[in-house]
Amino acid sequence: MERAAAEVDLGAIAHNAALLRERLCASALLCAVVKAEGYGHGALPAARAALAGGARWLAVATAQEAAQLRAGGLREVPILVMGALCEEEIALALSCSADIVAWREQTLQTLVRAGGGRVHLKLDSGMGRLGSRDPEEVVALARRALELPGVQVAGVMTHFATADEMSDEGYFEQQLAAFRDVASRVKALAPQALAHAANSAALLRERSAHFDMARCGIAIYGMDPFGADAAAQGLRPALTLRTYVAEVKLLRAGEYATYGRRYRAQTDTYIGVLPIGYADGFRRGLSGRGEVLIGGRRSPQVGTVSMDNITVALGSDPSCLQLLGSEAVIIGAQGQERISAEEVAEKLQTINYEVTCAIGARVPRRYVGS
Repeated sequence: MERAAAEVDLGAIAHNAALLRERLCASALLCAVVKAEGYGHGALPAARAALAGGARWLAVATAQEAAQLRAGGLREVPILVMGALCEEEIALALSCSADIVAWREQTLQTLVRAGGGRVHLKLDSGMGRLGSRDPEEVVALARRALELPGVQVAGVMTHFATADEMSDEGYFEQQLAAFRDVASRVKALAPQALAHAANSAALLRERSAHFDMARCGIAIYGMDPFGADAAAQGLRPALTLRTYVAEVKLLRAGEYATYGRRYRAQTDTYIGVLPIGYADGFRRGLSGRGEVLIGGRRSPQVGTVSMDNITVALGSDPSCLQLLGSEAVIIGAQGQERISAEEVAEKLQTINYEVTCAIGARVPRRYVGS
């Protein structure tokens, strides 16, 4: 048995993409966001599964990620590189026939020097990150782009800050209204441009945010964009993180385990040692707070999470010795029990995105389904 492995259900990813496609306005396209190695699931297999489920675009954060997809055989599908790019990265993106994002004329001039390319103009409607805060500047940039040789205005976009927060004092609606105005003005100049703003939460929350395309990430992988219950959204979690019980030993009452003696047995207790740690994605912040599934039951993680190992309390019955070599599930289902990425995120006071992205590179991904 492998010390740790992540099993990714490609059928679940295809299901989720089909579900999102079904909930989109009929005329809107689905763009699957596969940046950060597909949120820890594996970019190339996830991309193929999402395309099989009905996605028509892919989005990444870097030019290098776009190059990886092209090298993996995805030659024809449109790819959008959403992040900030230096001149060399712009050249790499263009060599991959990928679209890029711009909000300054400097980027357009770089495109001209590189021989031209497709650009999506970005309005910062309230996220406070990339994009122009000035709607007039975005419209002017569209006019300027149409004058430049080889530059095509392929899209106009924004990014919602609070689509996953239902009580946001109307901020989502403010962003939506601001983008709607700019998108209509840009599309009047460049009718072929795709207007896109919705992430997973916005797609599920508000049909008027669908525009011409929705860029979905977290929901593609079967996690709830609202951080609650994926099943309530009809989504199927795609990832199971497994390890096994490598050692079982008895701690007598008063004896200690793990770095810093952070666990002290109050009574005679069998503990299991699992060969997974924070280098693999079982975050140190779960020390004394996490749980794992062993034998279809929840076992509490005890003591300090180390780089390569964790310890769990198995109980006081000598039958615990029989658990040596048993499968242990960190994220996923075993028997009637399930530990979701949302549950882990809540214990860490973070989001489900970070939970799967944190699964280390040394954890092999194994793919099932199609």
